[in-house]
Amino acid sequence: MNSTSHLVVDSYEEAFVKNIVIVFLGVIINSINGMLVVTFLANPIFSNDSRYILYIHLVINDTIMIFVTVTLYVMSYVLRLLNFPFCCTLIFLATTTFMISPLNLAGMAVERFIAVCKPLHHHQLCTPQRTYIFICFLWFIGVIPSLADFLILLSTQPASFQRTVVFCYPPVVFPTKLHQDRFTYSQIIYMSLVWFIVIYTYCNVMFTAKRASSGGSANKARNTILLHGVQLLLCMLSYLTNVLDFLLISLFPLHRSKINFLTYLLTNIMPRLLSPLIYGVRDQKFVKKMKEHFTCTFCFTKIAP
Repeated sequence: MNSTSHLVVDSYEEAFVKNIVIVFLGVIINSINGMLVVTFLANPIFSNDSRYILYIHLVINDTIMIFVTVTLYVMSYVLRLLNFPFCCTLIFLATTTFMISPLNLAGMAVERFIAVCKPLHHHQLCTPQRTYIFICFLWFIGVIPSLADFLILLSTQPASFQRTVVFCYPPVVFPTKLHQDRFTYSQIIYMSLVWFIVIYTYCNVMFTAKRASSGGSANKARNTILLHGVQLLLCMLSYLTNVLDFLLISLFPLHRSKINFLTYLLTNIMPRLLSPLIYGVRDQKFVKKMKEHFTCTFCFTKIAP
């Protein structure tokens, strides 16, 4: 997760354009996500399918993350300094939702693996109740890195630090080497686990599709898991933000603020725009229900007196 890193003061015009672009894209993404959530809630058929439950949880999770990170971005211009507890709350939400996204994708890949490779056990293993328990487990795992940051902060900083106002940027709020090590190790562990799950499930589904006499559903599931890998690659772009900033700023030191803006836009905002569309728009059943719901809603609104 990388909210903002523009410590250089921009001109009024440049700051205005940057904020308009970020807010506009944030509104577009969350509007699309909102349509997906409404479609899910309006059609009970989806709430009984673990596949769609996991998908809509991913959408809601990314919606929260976009809202929080865009809020942090705008506040870094409007209110340069924020109250420490309020800042920590925002960073806590942003970091937690950032960690949950790839874990949720891994869960979606496992669900497809069970549907294809263990079809007789799918309805027993992937029930809605167990899916909701799994989502709670995802939040428990996702919260651990954020809690670790705060525990390190409490043990290394004086109590007076918690009553100050700070520039609400994670490296500023969590400045110690322990925080840097926590960030590095947690990313390595989490992403290695997620990639192992996605690759393992994809390979098994691919082998099952080859063995199947009628491989239509297996091929579809294989392609779906492959899309999970694409979504995961999009999520991983966020981990490259600091690397891209370092490389580009070393080459163009006079354009630090513009580089920070572009890397944040490309590695944090755009993946969240593409991720729900890659999976949701491809699902014909979901798209059909979404069109039916919003077309009917529009018609009723139009003819209402």
